[in-house]
Amino acid sequence: MVRSRSNWDEDDVRINKSRQFGTSNKARPRTKDRPDYSAAQTATIIEVDRGRVKCLVEGPDGKKVITAMKARELGKKSVVVGDLVSIVGDISGDEGSLARVVTVLPRKNSLTRSIDDHANDERVIVANIDQMAIVIAAANPEPRVGLVDRALAVAYDQGITPIIVMTKKDLADGDDFLQIYKDLEILVFKIDRASDLTALQKVLLGKTTVLLGHSGVGKSTLVNNLLVSSKNRASESLFEKIDRATGDVNEVTGRGRHTTSSAIALPLSSSLDGTDFGWVIDTPGVRSFGIAHIQPARVISSFPEFREAISNCQKNCTHNEVDCALNHWPSFTDQNLARLASLRRVLSAG
Repeated sequence: MVRSRSNWDEDDVRINKSRQFGTSNKARPRTKDRPDYSAAQTATIIEVDRGRVKCLVEGPDGKKVITAMKARELGKKSVVVGDLVSIVGDISGDEGSLARVVTVLPRKNSLTRSIDDHANDERVIVANIDQMAIVIAAANPEPRVGLVDRALAVAYDQGITPIIVMTKKDLADGDDFLQIYKDLEILVFKIDRASDLTALQKVLLGKTTVLLGHSGVGKSTLVNNLLVSSKNRASESLFEKIDRATGDVNEVTGRGRHTTSSAIALPLSSSLDGTDFGWVIDTPGVRSFGIAHIQPARVISSFPEFREAISNCQKNCTHNEVDCALNHWPSFTDQNLARLASLRRVLSAG
């Protein structure tokens, strides 16, 4: 006979003894106490490899590289090369030691691309960058305007100084391609394997520079040539191996083969404590680089000569409209107009 609930008494109630006596993990009372990370050490992420990261820590004894894991609450894709983070645990850097990344500090900027041009599907590649070296080849593979334009849009949007590095100048001069960008006054370097990299190196020292380009254009070869220079022995004391794998271009598709599988920051300096210490970040070759997340107004406003005119544009102006204030600003010179035309072409790449 089944008794109705109204007739139940205490003998009919099943008691969970673990809850009654507080022996279950689920029964533990919640606490408002949070871990104290006030003594955490600040570090810079220089490599991310699955669940482990390598961090650069500066202390009284100089710079050292330590291995750390990300705290679970940070999430899988929360940390990228260039991030400033707080770490706790074993930061001795001894073999087998493991620290823990507990906080990602605010980023001053980031190199981000949209996936398949969906603005809400962004992927951060690196963070806290001073310069972006857009690496293209004069030939094999042929340089592509689309990638350069999109990279420039991200650079201007994030306040990153763009540089163009054209490799393989021994195969073609590439001048016609570079002419497209002359009005934007971007610093350009043309090199090949035998080139003297002193001038380029001076621009990189004292800065954090990310290399961006298609597979096969020579990014990793460029990094190797920079690092093996007699003036760059800092890498050898921080990394056991500094050579980056290089590959060839597929003769059928004209595309390069991926040889770099993850971003990594490598030091450029004559000494670890030198004032000209800088970083170059090698990244995997990109096949697509969406910029749906970029705001056109922010890109153009990064050029001082256009800011006053933009302030007179209508709300939500795309800056490619007939009524755009940029079309009727009286103080523009021919050079201003040429630069504006170049910027609008860059924005149209999105």
